[in-house]
Amino acid sequence: ITLGYRNLEDVEENDKYTADETEVIFLLIVTFIIGFVMSSLTLGFMMIFAESLIKCALWFNIITAGCLAMVGFVSGIPQMALMGLIAFAISAYYAYCVWSRVPFAATNLISAATAVRSNFGVTFFAYAALFVAFLWSVWWALTMGSTFYVVDGCEMNGQCESDPAWYLVFLFFLSYYWTAQVIQNTVHVTVAGTVGTWWFTPLEASSCCSSAVRSSWIRSVTSAFGSICLGSLIVAIIQATKEIMHSIRENSDSCLACLLECILGWIEWIFEYFNRWAFVYVGLYGYSFMEAGTNVINLFKARGWTTIITDNLVDNVLTMVSGGVGVLTGLAGVLLCSVFKVDVGGEGYQGAVVPFGIGFIAGFVICSVLMSVVSSAVNTVIVCYAEAPNEFQQSHPQLSNNMRAAWKQAWPAQFNYV
Repeated sequence: ITLGYRNLEDVEENDKYTADETEVIFLLIVTFIIGFVMSSLTLGFMMIFAESLIKCALWFNIITAGCLAMVGFVSGIPQMALMGLIAFAISAYYAYCVWSRVPFAATNLISAATAVRSNFGVTFFAYAALFVAFLWSVWWALTMGSTFYVVDGCEMNGQCESDPAWYLVFLFFLSYYWTAQVIQNTVHVTVAGTVGTWWFTPLEASSCCSSAVRSSWIRSVTSAFGSICLGSLIVAIIQATKEIMHSIRENSDSCLACLLECILGWIEWIFEYFNRWAFVYVGLYGYSFMEAGTNVINLFKARGWTTIITDNLVDNVLTMVSGGVGVLTGLAGVLLCSVFKVDVGGEGYQGAVVPFGIGFIAGFVICSVLMSVVSSAVNTVIVCYAEAPNEFQQSHPQLSNNMRAAWKQAWPAQFNYV
């Protein structure tokens, strides 16, 4: 971002505006801090207004789809209008079907936010993983570019004697996605282990840097690391193959490549979703990846769509909250530039758009990292409640009573806990 704002062109005056790197870095640092503070405060906010937030997220999807349809009609774009109407109908019907299940999803969110708040140190590993992933992306890009420059006999002007070998491209994409998946899933397993300890033995998981946080991370990078690498490899192979299909489609406009890319996208989503639950079992019980997969299948057999709907309702809220924090941080960036006379956008509308954009990105990224921790905690709470509801009653009776009441309200015929 800093390098991107070295030269900003003013189209109206047809001259160039040079932003001060120091001011841009200052704005980035301050907005990251503001975003972190706001993100931390959202945990308490979600614990108080969890049910209202879930309902707002459902209404937000309906209203957004309706606005898309209206814009399509007003603009005379029938395709947009049709898509908006279909999305509106689906969103409204989905909200109608799951409305009675909102209280149960809210209690899951409250329990997960409570666990993360009690062991807030686990977020350090999430932010550290973001930094490591950034460094890996830079290193990978430099390595890939250098390799193809040498192997393909490229010159300084960008002309190469031959095209890159497809298998070499595939291996580079595989290495990138595999590493990225391992980094992401290591944090997921760490959160699952921490929340599991909070669930069963809360005395060991009741402080910011509790022993549960440290021991869960150590397990994730030692005894559980093989399972993490195996599950991550499966998804990485699919992602790398999809990139090859995308490249073929871009170069040849092949309908078959387009179809295969679409199919691979769905397969990727299925395996990523499956892995989310499998790695919860890895973090909770130390299962191998294959054993964890068997338990995931048993979980879905026992709970079916209940698990998916609860998870989806919460994820909608987390995305909405991240966007809200991004907007607030963006506005804070504009206010900061106005008060302290920080000039990163030049004259005119750019003077507000640029700092808002920087603040929005900073706030959204910081909050998304924290919300990913909450999402992992929610998955763990769902699994733990399916596996050990009585232990939850002993460790956290108030939260357990609220969850039991919500479960009985949503599915009275299936309520069999004593």
